[in-house]
Parts: sequence; structure tokens; C-alpha cells
Amino acid sequence: MKQPDIQTVKDQLVVAPQSPFRLVSRDSADRSLFPDKKAARVSLRKDAAAIDELQELLYATRRKAILIVLQGMDTAGKSGVIRNVFADTSPLGLQVEAFKAPTELERGHDYLWRIHKAVPRRGWIGLFDRSHYEDVLVARVRELAPAERLDQRYDQINAFEHHLSENDVVVLKFMLHLGYEEQGRRLRERLSEAHKRWKFNPSDVEDRAQWGSFMQAYETMLVRCSTAHAPWYVVPADSRSRRNAIIARIVRGALEELAMSWPEPASGLDGLLID
Repeated sequence: MKQPDIQTVKDQLVVAPQSPFRLVSRDSADRSLFPDKKAARVSLRKDAAAIDELQELLYATRRKAILIVLQGMDTAGKSGVIRNVFADTSPLGLQVEAFKAPTELERGHDYLWRIHKAVPRRGWIGLFDRSHYEDVLVARVRELAPAERLDQRYDQINAFEHHLSENDVVVLKFMLHLGYEEQGRRLRERLSEAHKRWKFNPSDVEDRAQWGSFMQAYETMLVRCSTAHAPWYVVPADSRSRRNAIIARIVRGALEELAMSWPEPASGLDGLLID
């Protein structure tokens, strides 16, 4: 089966900036882009190989950086995306940041301080497993800050991402859209399989109990922070293979859009003979 066109994938999943949007309008089990799971896995392998080559070119040119933001409810597959989409990518030029609850040092700074420090430098691809958006998701649902302070953060985040985009960082944001029933199945799977039990956290169940509040927080985030310079893509995540294939298509497209070419070697090679 032919891979879906990259632009088609983007157009179908993007949250249009400054437009009405309802999260319930997106099916977490959508199969339209990859009706067949086998085709999704084949597509992923092709794109993972291409991403590896393009990442080497990105590293060689050192002109741009790629920042990939992964947000989703527990078990949505953030680590699975990293492990599969970048399975072929050399660790040289790839960095991963998993954001947990802020430390005492981090709480002593503004909420974007620890985020800005982790932004990849030119030539690198950076992956955020959770991100600054926790400060308008968990912080909103659990009321960790005053409502007026939380409301200010959407515009602050947009300004921050605009600053990055104007300074050679391409920002790709993926909301892994997992269904309620599928999350329940995956949480039970974590408890029943020995090699997954270490991932289980009682707070996952607490967050699940507030599913409706989290979905409202995600919807507000998507509406207010999908911009022309850093749009949100809502990726159906009930199927791991389709989720990975979709994200790989968009990442590959972003790298290809940079239209990179191999740089020339350092000067001073004239007359150099290599026997």
C-alpha cells in the first residue's frame, strides 16, 4: 500500500490556528490514514530510515534545530513514539528530555526556565516527553496556580515558541489522543505484565478519575496554542503502529522542508594529496 502523502497527513491532523475546535470531533481510533496496521509498520520503517539520513544532514549543516513536543495522557505512548520513530537515528545529534514534577531549584524560577535550557541546539533533534504544557494541563486540573496566572501562560507559551521559531528552531507538537477505554486497557496491562509494572504510578489512576477535566484542559490548550509557527497535531493513539507511522510522516516532512544540502569540507584543502 502506498504511503499517505505527508501534506495530507498534516492537513487531516492539524488544529487550524485561530479556528473553532472540539477534541471530541477527532476519533482516537481513526484508521483513515492507515487502514491496515501492516502498511503502517512498513511506512514507519521507511520513514525511520529516512529520518536517520536527514538527521545526519541536519547535524552536518548545523543551521536549524528540531524540537518535538509529545503530550498525552498516561499510557498514550510518548516513550513508544521516541523508541520507534527514532529507532534508526544515531544518538549523535539526538536528545531526549522527560519532564517530571519540578525540583526545588526549578520551582525557584519561572516555569519556562527549565524548558528553555533543554531546547536543542542547532544541528540537533530534541524530544520532549511532556513539556511546558504540563503547566496549563496538570496545573489547571489540580489548581496548582491561581486561575489568572494560568490564563496568562497561553500567551506566554505562544511568545516563547515564536521566539524559538525565529531563532532557527522548528517546533513540532503532537497531542497523542488516547481514548478512555483504551487507556483503561493499557493501565490493566501495566499491572498484569511483569516488565511493565514498574511504569505504573497511582497518580495515573487519580488523573484518570478526572478525565473530563483533563480533556477540557487539552482542548483549551489546543485552541489557544496552535499557531502558524507552532501548530498542534492531534494524533489518534489507540493504535500504536498507526500513531508511530503518522508522527514519522510529519517528522520526515519537516526535515525535508529544510531543503538541506551537504556542506563543503573545511577550507585549506587545495593541493592536499591523499595517497
